[in-house]
Amino acid sequence: MAQRRGDTHRLIRWLWTSRRLDARLARTALLPVSALWRSWMGARATAYSRGWLPVQDLPLPSVAVGNLTVGGSGKTPLAMWIAQFYAERGLVPGILLRGYGGGDEAAVHARALPAAQVVPDADRVAGAERALARGAQVLVLDDAFQRLDVRRDLNVLVVSAETTRAVRWPLPAGPWREGLEAIRRADLVVITRKRASREAAETLAEELRGVAGVPVAVAHLGLTRFEGLVSGAVTAPAALAGRRVVAASAIADPEAFVAQTKATGAQVQVATWKDHHQYRPEDIAWLAQAARRADHVVITEKDAVKLRGVWPASAPEPLVARLDLTWEEGGDAVARALEAVVTPAGGL
Repeated sequence: MAQRRGDTHRLIRWLWTSRRLDARLARTALLPVSALWRSWMGARATAYSRGWLPVQDLPLPSVAVGNLTVGGSGKTPLAMWIAQFYAERGLVPGILLRGYGGGDEAAVHARALPAAQVVPDADRVAGAERALARGAQVLVLDDAFQRLDVRRDLNVLVVSAETTRAVRWPLPAGPWREGLEAIRRADLVVITRKRASREAAETLAEELRGVAGVPVAVAHLGLTRFEGLVSGAVTAPAALAGRRVVAASAIADPEAFVAQTKATGAQVQVATWKDHHQYRPEDIAWLAQAARRADHVVITEKDAVKLRGVWPASAPEPLVARLDLTWEEGGDAVARALEAVVTPAGGL
């Protein structure tokens, strides 16, 4: 059965964000492991940069999107936006994923942009070859900032403004896969915000400009509408004001999803499963019962691809939260960087 916040998620949030003495002591106890992690990641990056480990070429112009922290930074919505950017210019994008988590992210990409060639494969070179064989003309690598074994034409680093709440410590004492020094590998930095204020995002952008030496853009991932899971009928966020809503999700960072749902004015009950959870019959039965008792069950796009084909017809359909990416700063620089990837090959 779903929980009002998974115990693991609650523990991690406490560890990485709390300023209480017990949390600080717990983080301190993990510092030896974090030091090992940071040393390993630094040694790995050095080995690739100096040619001690092989780096392979991809067969098409490529854009890699990734982040420095674990959790939902908005890299997948940004990768989708980039693929759409190329599709609108007459190119067939190939979207490469690591093939983890039962294929839910691949299904989200495929549904959002049917014209794209979506290839989940831990071997990004093999995946690129498959995308090329299917007609792809440009590659978008989702979650690939740490994939140093393949060359890319544009390296896009995504940093969530929400991470400012967490300590800047390496895993496992903090959420950071790599330190800020890794920003030097980026050709472009995108600050995303969901529940964070625009001021917080702009402050972070200004800080990173002094470190990165490359363009830094700010994008808002905003909840603009809900769509019926089965019918596709559109519901405005304002329609949820005062309604009893169950916000259900199986994603890495449900905090922003819950916050955006609450911002509609709804009375929200939270139900979470671990990231990439494959819904079992008992889970679906629980959600169906919740849909009958509440006014609405609200889910994410990532959850929708797993529930759409198995949702019981006798239960009211969930509403799928749709996020739109809006550039608040630096959007023109992003477009220029993306165009430069394919312009030399005559693509635009």
